[in-house]
Amino acid sequence: MPVENFIVSARKYRPTTFESVVGQQHITNTLKNAIKNNQLAQAFLFCGPRGVGKTTCARILAKTINCENLQPNGEACGVCGPCVSFQNGNSFNIHELDAASNNSVDDIRSLIEQVRIPPQAGKYKIYIIDEVHMLSQAAFNAFLKTLEEPPHYAIFILATTEKHKILPTILSRCQIFDFNRIRVDDMASHLASIAEKEHIGYEPDGLHIIAQKADGGLRDALSMFDQIVSFSDGNVTYRTVIDNLNILDYDYYFSIIDSLLKEDTAGTLLLFDEILAKGFDGSHFISGLSEHFRNLLVSKDTTTLKLLEVSEGIKTKYLQQSQASSVSFLLSAMNIANQCDIGYKLSKNQRLQVELALLKMCHLPSAFNMLTAPAAEMSGQAGQIKKKPDTPAVNKPVESKPVEEISILSEQPTVYNKTKPQAPEMEPAKNGDEALVAEKQKAFTPNLHSASTSVKIPSLKDLNNTSAAAIAEEEDPYIKGDAKEDFTIDSFLKHWSDYAAKIKAERNMSLFTIFIDNAPVMLEPYKFEVVVGNKSQENTFRDEKPKLLNFLRTSLRNFDIDVQTRVDEIKASKRPYTTSEKYQHMATKNPQLAELKRRFNLDLD
Repeated sequence: MPVENFIVSARKYRPTTFESVVGQQHITNTLKNAIKNNQLAQAFLFCGPRGVGKTTCARILAKTINCENLQPNGEACGVCGPCVSFQNGNSFNIHELDAASNNSVDDIRSLIEQVRIPPQAGKYKIYIIDEVHMLSQAAFNAFLKTLEEPPHYAIFILATTEKHKILPTILSRCQIFDFNRIRVDDMASHLASIAEKEHIGYEPDGLHIIAQKADGGLRDALSMFDQIVSFSDGNVTYRTVIDNLNILDYDYYFSIIDSLLKEDTAGTLLLFDEILAKGFDGSHFISGLSEHFRNLLVSKDTTTLKLLEVSEGIKTKYLQQSQASSVSFLLSAMNIANQCDIGYKLSKNQRLQVELALLKMCHLPSAFNMLTAPAAEMSGQAGQIKKKPDTPAVNKPVESKPVEEISILSEQPTVYNKTKPQAPEMEPAKNGDEALVAEKQKAFTPNLHSASTSVKIPSLKDLNNTSAAAIAEEEDPYIKGDAKEDFTIDSFLKHWSDYAAKIKAERNMSLFTIFIDNAPVMLEPYKFEVVVGNKSQENTFRDEKPKLLNFLRTSLRNFDIDVQTRVDEIKASKRPYTTSEKYQHMATKNPQLAELKRRFNLDLD
């Protein structure tokens, strides 16, 4: 039996009409309208990536221009003399020149000599110059005049993949058409139609993988399709495609994400080891993982779901896994993967580079949970308040009636009387009033404050005839500010954490960092110190200090509380500023920077 010569799909199914061109409707419609309206330019420039139909459209345009029986829709008839001669490859009116191998000035001069000869049959002579950017400088200069003022019967069609290499003087003389990369769905549909014509079994997922691997080039997709048909003996399935093209299975990435969300470090590292054992490169894996994170992020919103160029079966898996992943996790993990991809080639231990990135991703859920935990729990993780061993403990709370909530009445320095006022003599108490009198005397005797004069102390008669609330209203404000209830370390820690949570809710992250990174140290009763890393943090804390003291003093009912800051000179002088410190300094100068970081969920890396 005679053996038929095999024709690759890229040649066998090459489009012969504008309608059969895949994914370039914006260009084919324009060309058809120009032919129908007889508004043809004298020079066209088709530019775009490889395998998207530039040369094919140039040949279809050349055939259609000389067609003697043009169809109403702007297509060539395919049966007239010029169409048949073009299809047979013996047309005298259409000339093709490969500028990659004919790029000298002599080749262009020979072309110019041919242009001078008018067509013997038909209306136009068409010159197709492929890879025109390969022409030399002298060849471009020799071509300029002819391109600017060609004969009325000459039309030039230039094709290139690198438009930026063409002289601006050439570009200004052409109508420029930019070809797009062919969409994955269009490419998969075209492959499916070819498979049906050739009676080849296929799975949609397999054709989608081929289309994605082709990266917008239909010719590459057809070449891979022929290769897989031979490999699979006429049955293109998802498994045969990933095995033949050495593509990492989607299931590996879905499993990796599941392990990351469960914080299963052992399972994640074992999966990565299995991927390496199958012969995949770590750089290929990490770039694919970044793409997987991007697809999950796209799947979070229905408006961006159209950006997901995968088959319906894979799209369903993405939608399910995206529901279990937070946006913060995806953005942070994508950033880690991107940094790993950048530093992969520079690393001496490339496997460790990827494993370290995976371990960081594994601990992201815990980090986010810690940030969103209650303030008390967060402060417990940040560290307990340190207490010097030789410092006496804070006095134990004494039994007393609750003191009314006290507010700071003035930030002016307190003036103390040099002489301690003496309590006046009182009449004997009657009918069990001794306890009330003793308590009132005790409240007025120690450390009385006065702005100018001494405080008037009520007599026993006033105490007996006046209620406690009325007496409190008549007291001097500075006396009310002299409240000094004792408190425990746990109480101080709780209120410190409550204030930190309030700052976090206000999105003041530069100040919030100081509260969670530096636990206060008690120097003496009611006196605390916070160590900051630099002068910028000290200024930030100083601005917030009045509000903090007001909160602590009124909450703990003790106006002796004070919190001082100290810059760690050794730490500040021996190390450069960290990224966080630089951000805090910039955020202090420009508060809008914190809002920008919050809106776009940016990291400091």
